[in-house]
Amino acid sequence: MGKKGNYNPEVELAKGAKLEAASYDKTQTIKVLVERVTVGGEAGIAEVSGIATGRNDASINGTIGIWLSIFRFMRPDGTINHVAGWNIMLPLKAKQTAAATAKAFANVINTGPRPYKATATGAKLKIVYTE
Repeated sequence: MGKKGNYNPEVELAKGAKLEAASYDKTQTIKVLVERVTVGGEAGIAEVSGIATGRNDASINGTIGIWLSIFRFMRPDGTINHVAGWNIMLPLKAKQTAAATAKAFANVINTGPRPYKATATGAKLKIVYTE
């Protein structure tokens, strides 16, 4: 981590991970509503809908996933923080509800090693950066 000058809090706090999502299930989908999880506390939001067909083999079919991109930002002391990306894929069970999928994502994020926390309210998933 190198030292750099010219720290601009507005610029640095607006940096963050891009949130992307995809569903490989026939009947359950996921849509990103707010696509940036910022250092400054802006939450990324995704919403799951539908009842899952579910996974019945070793393929990608019957899964749903979210991705948080790699990003860098400067801290007030001038050091650069490199935040690793995160790909989370969940296998779905037949007839799994959208709310259950959102809750499963929140559980993985909250128990995982990355600096994020999540809440699931119904079928909406809200992710914040927590370093």
